[in-house]
Amino acid sequence: MPSLPRPRRLVPPSPRRRPPPSHDVTLDVTADSTADATSDVGRAVPTYSLPTRAESSRRVVNMINLSTPLGLAVARVGGAAVTRGPRGTVLAAGYRYRFPRASAFTIGNVIISRMTLERLASRERLLCHETRHCTQYAWCLGPVMLPAYGLAAGWSLVRTGDPASRNIFERRAGLVDGGYVERPPRRPRWQRHRQRGQGDAAQRRDPEV
Repeated sequence: MPSLPRPRRLVPPSPRRRPPPSHDVTLDVTADSTADATSDVGRAVPTYSLPTRAESSRRVVNMINLSTPLGLAVARVGGAAVTRGPRGTVLAAGYRYRFPRASAFTIGNVIISRMTLERLASRERLLCHETRHCTQYAWCLGPVMLPAYGLAAGWSLVRTGDPASRNIFERRAGLVDGGYVERPPRRPRWQRHRQRGQGDAAQRRDPEV
């Protein structure tokens, strides 16, 4: 009998190889839905490099001394959109209250502002100024800095009529970077009275003809 051909062995098709998953992480962040930051929705915020060892230590210290949790609570009450900022900070944009009057203020490592997130991220000098306040919180044991800052602001207000010009915390952070204009100290009242009295005496000695 003639030999029958052997049946062919069916080989299932090999599955397609998928490319390995990418481990690249992007830090692009968009603003949350807040009243003053709605214009940032859908826009990419600039990314920041990883903080240095000193900046990471400052972040840990301000978490331990509870100043950063306090800042996050204030930002949440104010309806601000929170995202990662430069040098280990946290940016909170769209703060809805008008107090304090400054364009930005800092509690712990949280920089809070009524500006939109995009505009705040573009203010490099202002962020440098506020970042120095973060370091001050770390050195001043966190929330203890708040009454100390109030005393310094009151002293500056008495001396110059401005809460920042003779405020040691603002001067250390950089008045120009913070957008402040330094005012000269006021002369004491007794000096003004003395100068006025000397002027009156000179006028009596040399009357106009």
